[in-house]
Amino acid sequence: MKKFAVVLAGCGVYDGAEIHEATLSLWAIMKHGAEYEVFAPDKPQMHVVNHLTGQVSGETRNVLVESARIARGRIRPLEDYDPAGFDALLMPGGFGVAKNLCDFAVKGDAMSVDPQVERALRATAAAGKPIGALCIAPVILSRLFGEVRLTLGQDPGAASAVERMGSRHVMTTHGDVVTDERHKIFTTPCYMLDANILQIAEGAENIVKAILASLR
Repeated sequence: MKKFAVVLAGCGVYDGAEIHEATLSLWAIMKHGAEYEVFAPDKPQMHVVNHLTGQVSGETRNVLVESARIARGRIRPLEDYDPAGFDALLMPGGFGVAKNLCDFAVKGDAMSVDPQVERALRATAAAGKPIGALCIAPVILSRLFGEVRLTLGQDPGAASAVERMGSRHVMTTHGDVVTDERHKIFTTPCYMLDANILQIAEGAENIVKAILASLR
């Protein structure tokens, strides 16, 4: 049975992992005969957003603790991740990716990547194992690996940002998966498009299927 490491960025679209993308990724992994383990960096969130009002609150929360909500408590700190125990790594999206796993939300293409996230991704790539990224998460792969073929859907601003970081952006629609065979990187747009939950399920399932097919 193939095993995925799934890296989350908190819990909630505006300040953490996008819950539909995260949950449907886990569902797709199991539906197609694989298993998963969930990881997140043990660090404070950039900020906390009230998801009812859209306003930043004065709270402080921890990325690992919040991600544990989605993982039902079965989660490990990202610093424990070892690619030797996994066949692939998958990152769902959400604004937390651009705020907690990197600082793209603040710095755009001048962004930097959280050191734990960078270590995990570089180690996975060095081991020759595939990496999947949904929604906004491909910006991290662009920063780390440069000349990568990937997608952020149809957002011209995001596309320009990754191209300035050296990547080739491919325009896509719902359910499309872009594969960079040289880097073993798989990307799909999900909520970078105006999408409903069925379309998110399609994207999550298709990227998981594409990764599993590459492992045969």
